[in-house]
Amino acid sequence: MARARALFLALGCLALRSAASAETLDFERDRVGELPAGFAVAQTGPGEPPRWGVEEDPSAPSGRHVLVQRSADETRSRFPLLLYGGRSLADGAIQARFKALSGSIDQAAGIVWRYRDPQNYYVVRANALEGNVVLYKVERGKRSDLDPLGSGPFAYGREAPVRAGAWQELRVAVKGDLFRVSLDGVPLFDVRDATFAGAGKVGLWTKADSVTAFDDLAIAASD
Repeated sequence: MARARALFLALGCLALRSAASAETLDFERDRVGELPAGFAVAQTGPGEPPRWGVEEDPSAPSGRHVLVQRSADETRSRFPLLLYGGRSLADGAIQARFKALSGSIDQAAGIVWRYRDPQNYYVVRANALEGNVVLYKVERGKRSDLDPLGSGPFAYGREAPVRAGAWQELRVAVKGDLFRVSLDGVPLFDVRDATFAGAGKVGLWTKADSVTAFDDLAIAASD
């Protein structure tokens, strides 16, 4: 098990080590109450529009500014998105720190990659109410969970210690049709899927009434 974990971490870090370009967005230069520079709001599904904005948080992992999605519309099929326009990525690694603040339907935080439009993209999300991490594809507006490699036919991501009110780090390393997911540096599972190939936008994601804070969005594109 220890050897397998070491191998997972080594492969998962490959995208960062071989990155042709990398950046971390900590929102410290962005104005409180506004969208961070270079980002655009989108939404999958019906319901109230998202309310993303920069806020001050003394508990922020770095500096004092964080990014928060505040709309608490309880529509279950509603997925607020915030896309970064400064980078498209095919292969590489994306990670973000998140804190689930509230939500009675969901307390979710997600990372989006290979985004085409609000109806087509990949997302991996952590949920503090369910205590799990799940990877989905959204294709033609329909969200489908993707089975971890080696799991049974009825698997639903992996159980994980996702904690409300605490900063944690979600990460996905992407290489072709292989996606490697970790939480707080601990490998969780791999998924293979070839629905969306090539470069697409990177972004952040929540669900339903999740009020969620994000910080330190790190994007590293590999050769």
